[in-house]
Amino acid sequence: MKRRTFLQAGSALLAAGTFGVPNILRAANDINILPDTWPSEGDNPIVEAGKFAKAGPWKIGHSHYGLAGSTHTYQTAFEAEYEITRNKDRVTDYQFRSADLNPSKQVADIEDLIAQKVDAIIIAPLTTGSAVEGIKKAKAAGIPTVVYLGRVDTEDFTVQVQGDDFYFGRVMAQFLVDKLGNKGKVWILRGVAGHPIDADRYSGAMEVFSKSGLEITSTQHGSWSYEDSKKIAENLYLSDPDVAGVWTDGANMSLGVLDALQEAGASTIPPITGEALNGWMRRWNDEKLSSIGPICPPALSTAALRAAFALLEGKPINRNWTNGPKPITDETLSQFYRADLTDAYWAPTEMPNEKLLEYFKA
Repeated sequence: MKRRTFLQAGSALLAAGTFGVPNILRAANDINILPDTWPSEGDNPIVEAGKFAKAGPWKIGHSHYGLAGSTHTYQTAFEAEYEITRNKDRVTDYQFRSADLNPSKQVADIEDLIAQKVDAIIIAPLTTGSAVEGIKKAKAAGIPTVVYLGRVDTEDFTVQVQGDDFYFGRVMAQFLVDKLGNKGKVWILRGVAGHPIDADRYSGAMEVFSKSGLEITSTQHGSWSYEDSKKIAENLYLSDPDVAGVWTDGANMSLGVLDALQEAGASTIPPITGEALNGWMRRWNDEKLSSIGPICPPALSTAALRAAFALLEGKPINRNWTNGPKPITDETLSQFYRADLTDAYWAPTEMPNEKLLEYFKA
């Protein structure tokens, strides 16, 4: 089954309100890599026990698409680093590489990690193709790869841990349809062009918008950047001030749009979709906005590491995993917002409170 197919199956499960782990999946796999994360439905083979077993201590590689744009990228690195620290007796060498949003650099980074003879590599891809050659070379070298935070155009990875980004985009679009009574003009601000997460979220949104009465008057890439999105919204407001709602697939962009509209003197702030970024949740809470915040945990990097550890321990593990937490709503906002932390923090986390205060104390 193709990834989109099993993610759509997962979306149907989520939409039906069943957010817990299905019993059949819970019974099939005892490995827990992250809350609200379970083996994906559909064709989901198990990596055989012992295939990648290796005595520790281990050398782990991490190829990240880039610490840039959103603070989410930095927290994925923090979450992974904390997990490595927790396993310091088993991991003696941790090699982190940031591709800085450069596909060619991601290729070189993975090749370098292979040359370093790491025991496993976790990979957050920049595009569906940026990590493909590296994954193939790692497979040829007998090095297991765990892909997270974005799909890839190859089946040569060992395990993947993904959010359901079709659902992510769809639930935000449905929020606007319901909130606006299925009428009015909507702006769309997308993430980094070419990134698989953005592509999937947009695809999910358009499944809803294409059947709705809403009018999409602008679709642009804000690149998950506050600055870029604010400029886009400033220009749009000058030419198209009659906006009823804004769909963004990243909370930094939501903040940029909000500030642009307020500074332009908008008499009413339309519903703007958000995310689990503390800075957005602060404004959402303090200014009594109405929004929705699907969750993409920065700790997907932690989940990828835990999957890699399971492989090296020789445990049998499913190839495909889906993370699907409930979105944050007006009613549940208080459960996630942290007034004592800075705007840069993303919820939820696998780090303890003392570590959060070290990184994000307000």
